[in-house]
Amino acid sequence: MKPGIHRGDAENAEAAQRTPDIQLIAEAKEYRVYSRDNCVAMVHFTQAGDSAIGSSGIMTENGVAYLFWRDGTAMLVGKGLEVLASPEQAEALRAFSEDLKAMIR
Repeated sequence: MKPGIHRGDAENAEAAQRTPDIQLIAEAKEYRVYSRDNCVAMVHFTQAGDSAIGSSGIMTENGVAYLFWRDGTAMLVGKGLEVLASPEQAEALRAFSEDLKAMIR
């Protein structure tokens, strides 16, 4: 079972089976950071059990870079970084975001 998911045991087990490669890498009082490969996202969990997923990004040598679309072109943008995103990077971020959303909810 994945820690930090606010559901029943059966739902947790099912979510973990669908997304076995998403890992919890950091945890604080109401925040958790999840990753898969070089994709990362922070999730805020409220005391009431609600959750809000922040933007997903890709870890680079310069830190986290976020997928940003400029005139239909996928870019990875972060502090001191702006490069073209490959189709594989854009797809990895999309899939990670969707899988994380399915796992959390």
